[in-house]
Amino acid sequence: MPELSEPELPPLPYDYDALEPHISEQVLTWHHDTHHQGYVNGLASAEETLAENREAGDFSSSAAAQGNVTHNGCGHYLHTLFWENMHPDGGGEPDGDLADRIEEDFGSYEGWKGDFEAAASAAGGWALLVYDPVAKQLRNVPVDKHDQGALWGAHPILALDVWEHSYYYDYGPARGDFIDAFFEVVNWDKVADEYATVTELFE
Repeated sequence: MPELSEPELPPLPYDYDALEPHISEQVLTWHHDTHHQGYVNGLASAEETLAENREAGDFSSSAAAQGNVTHNGCGHYLHTLFWENMHPDGGGEPDGDLADRIEEDFGSYEGWKGDFEAAASAAGGWALLVYDPVAKQLRNVPVDKHDQGALWGAHPILALDVWEHSYYYDYGPARGDFIDAFFEVVNWDKVADEYATVTELFE
């Protein structure tokens, strides 16, 4: 059996209390160390099952394991982006090429933000700002769980986790307050880097 590359939980790029008062130390600890770790573990387990099934020539549980790869893999990848696109010194608005593209595709920053807030309010998992390489434009996408409603081929450049474990301890049922708080810590430099990477590949 070929040796598997074991998925790993990346460390937070800042201290657990660094995003207070917008996101508490307790929420970041639970969210990163328990929830994100769970997706990493689930992905590793599913990949191991698939490898064992191929080795044994028994594929009776492979379809379920494949579903676990997409669910846990997306959970792992989107959480990693989520941590990276926040920063204690974040907030404000984007500038440069990303700001120009947001204005081109959404009419204005306010148009984009209102559109993104609508996605975040409706989603059962994530609100994503993605680059669509087919239409060659930015889009806001509400995604349920981690992988339901995603746009094939699109590349997330900004991710907001709106599962209840992201905000309920801090904000209770007031998801809108959590969404507002997220904008106070968005790391626009990271989002701009992601945007530059994908547009270099596809434009």
